[in-house]
Amino acid sequence: MTTKASSWFQHWQRKPQARIRLFCFPYAGGGAALFRTWSEHLPEDIEVCPVQLPGREDRLLERPFSNLPSLVDALAPVLLPYLDMPYAFFGHSMGSLISFELARYLRQMEYSHMPVHLFVSGHSAPQIPDSDPPRYHLPEPEFIEELRHLRGMSEELLQNAEFLQLLIPLLRADFALCETYKYIHDKPLPFAISAFGGLQDSEVTHDEISAWHVQTSGPKESKKFQLRFFEGDHFFIHKEQAALLRAISQDLFNAL
Repeated sequence: MTTKASSWFQHWQRKPQARIRLFCFPYAGGGAALFRTWSEHLPEDIEVCPVQLPGREDRLLERPFSNLPSLVDALAPVLLPYLDMPYAFFGHSMGSLISFELARYLRQMEYSHMPVHLFVSGHSAPQIPDSDPPRYHLPEPEFIEELRHLRGMSEELLQNAEFLQLLIPLLRADFALCETYKYIHDKPLPFAISAFGGLQDSEVTHDEISAWHVQTSGPKESKKFQLRFFEGDHFFIHKEQAALLRAISQDLFNAL
């Protein structure tokens, strides 16, 4: 792995017997460490490759992307050498948009090896306009209150001024990446999609998750769209990790 590539891929545990590579993209403010234990809980034929975006964890000093097309333009060339076996994308919340647009970018490039599956989690289908006003430019007290509403951080961290001083610029950039996203209509993707949601998620509704079905056109020989909901709020992927990984494993097995 080149030095340039190694900064993008963290906690990547190689599996010699792997038949498929799963690239994982985090939610806003998250990093590759979110997926560090996934490999040990998935079968030996699934190799997990967490993607480390700039501005977090060991890339803290790098400027985070606040624009999705720019991120995809930078990420795709780094990813290409590692698409040398069947692969899939998983993204939660912000990561869903990243993985979706990355797949569409690869198709636009007419890259010969497309993903065999796309997993989108905790985000409304991209064709649904965001009805909420942007939050990324809010004054700091109001921005912190929005973070409290999302329930992704403990109150102890929200009261830690030193921690927030480091985290808020990253979160503003990540929020901007999502909130300035402009969906451009295109034909559905030619591989199956699985969409996941939290039953108590106040950010994304059941209908907004299920609307991902229009983004896939196949394959006809298997179920092209799977919809599942788990107990929990927007961050259900933590408490329901075991159930989530079972669903991912099942759908990847069907994709091969």
